[in-house]
Amino acid sequence: MKKIILSALLLAPVALMAQSDFTLKGTTKSVANGNKVYLVYAENGQRLTDSAIVSNGSFEFKGKVTAPVMGNLFNNVNPYKKGANTRNMDYTALYIEPGNITINSADSLKSGVAGGTQVNIDNAKLNALLKPFTEKEKALNDEYSKFTKEQKEDEAFMDAFMEKYNAVRDQKTPVYLGFVKNNPKSYISMVQLASLASNDKVVGEVEKLYAALSPELKATKTGQNIPKTIDATKKTAVGVAAMDFTQNDPNGKAVKLSDFKGKYVLIDFWASWCGPCRNENPNVVEAFNKFKDKNFTILGVSLDGGNTRTTKEQWLKAVEDDKLAWTQVSDMQGWNNEVSTAWGIRSIPANFLVDPNGKIVAKDLRGGALHKKLAELLDKKTK
Repeated sequence: MKKIILSALLLAPVALMAQSDFTLKGTTKSVANGNKVYLVYAENGQRLTDSAIVSNGSFEFKGKVTAPVMGNLFNNVNPYKKGANTRNMDYTALYIEPGNITINSADSLKSGVAGGTQVNIDNAKLNALLKPFTEKEKALNDEYSKFTKEQKEDEAFMDAFMEKYNAVRDQKTPVYLGFVKNNPKSYISMVQLASLASNDKVVGEVEKLYAALSPELKATKTGQNIPKTIDATKKTAVGVAAMDFTQNDPNGKAVKLSDFKGKYVLIDFWASWCGPCRNENPNVVEAFNKFKDKNFTILGVSLDGGNTRTTKEQWLKAVEDDKLAWTQVSDMQGWNNEVSTAWGIRSIPANFLVDPNGKIVAKDLRGGALHKKLAELLDKKTK
């Protein structure tokens, strides 16, 4: 069926690269005949969607891509169509790349296993190694879904739960590193290094593993960006002096991080369009109100504008709606924000806590962890 451009940066210049054909053939035993399966992926900055009808337990897609990209298959739901009911979606992720891709499912799409092409074969191999930990994560997610409202609002209860969850997540890191070490020519290895490069606990090992990647992988756009992320991670590690920066507030006044020297300052990277950021904002507001009289403040850096296509007005409305009563800055360049790029920000919300001497003392503090760290540092200084 005809592809539809759902979201595209049509005004941005796009480098023309050679495209190659892909075929995706799916086999499923429990998806009903006549159901429509949607394929969504991105190509050259454009999000594309295609659909196919299930017939005799099978469906097929054909198209062109320039390089491996993540894609998703959805059963009977186009999640990007306005008004679509996305609750309890049956979907699965896979890589769209040149060649003949297969995906086989014993029941729902969610249980599908992709293969046929090298990137999908390697990804399946990694997922098999991670299975003991992903099963633990699933069990914890199921446990969380049964928590009462009171339990979710109990800070000590949730801190204990998140400690368990984070412990399982941390157990996956050696698996990723081991896979990369054993598969230096795999595209999946490069993808994992790109993710791990922002983890200051393992950045040294990531740097060594990157050196062993194949020249072909290093030459890709993702491969070229990994050393930049490694460098930014080293410069923003806990214990390192925070890099100074200057960016304008909504009135065009230049604001420097060093303007806040002598105080504890939380550098908060967020955006009006970021759902998780907006969900976390009430917690940040509570922390600000609790500690603002104890030599603490916040400096918000917004990733609005630019390729996110949000406006200054939307940014300021979010500031007002969420009651963010602290200094806000932005260059309105979206993901190309000069500060976030220099600080190696790859996802938001993200934050760094800087002490009165300008040293980074903590990072990525969420929920109760933010309050706990601030109390540890600030309450003892006011007693």
